[in-house]
Amino acid sequence: MAQFFTVHPDNPQPRLLRRAAEIVRTGGVIVYPTDSCYALGCRLGDKVATERMRAIRQVDERHHFALVCRNLAELAVYAKVDNSQFRLLKSATPGSYTFILKATREVPKRLQHPRRKTIGLRVPDHRVVRALLAELGEPLLSSTLLLPGDELPLNDGQEIRARLEHKVDLILDGGSCGIVPTTVIDLTGDAPVITRQGKGSTASLGL
Repeated sequence: MAQFFTVHPDNPQPRLLRRAAEIVRTGGVIVYPTDSCYALGCRLGDKVATERMRAIRQVDERHHFALVCRNLAELAVYAKVDNSQFRLLKSATPGSYTFILKATREVPKRLQHPRRKTIGLRVPDHRVVRALLAELGEPLLSSTLLLPGDELPLNDGQEIRARLEHKVDLILDGGSCGIVPTTVIDLTGDAPVITRQGKGSTASLGL
């Protein structure tokens, strides 16, 4: 049975975030709010928790999860970033974007694209997840909370609880956070390529 914490979206309670971080560190799968949609999350490198997330989403190893990071310094530990990529990342973060970049050796090979050796990364602009990441001290492996058969991500804490209370370890209910996923930008080529237009504005980035 999942624990259920109601957190203030602007001033999340530190004691609840400390407990949430403990749950992640000990192998838990959590649901948490972001600046685009609710997401599933677990600790990077936890193979069992990762497979639990795949089972919830009913996706196989060809579906790639993203790394949700505190800031660009942390992102650069897991992705190879050149000067031009850094300038774009700096202008877009924190925000509702996922960036495809070449992965470093810090990313387990099973989480990289098998041919391109890439990983999706993001730095969200939501106080709950940013405070959780600060407490955790490391990224979250993450996936949008879009369940099999649904056309849109879940956005209501009580509905999430009803459908997932026996499949996850914790639900952080921060209220409605939206149903539009991130904009995905591939930065691995000569020029940025928008592979999914989502919540993040591309006009503001000059793309």
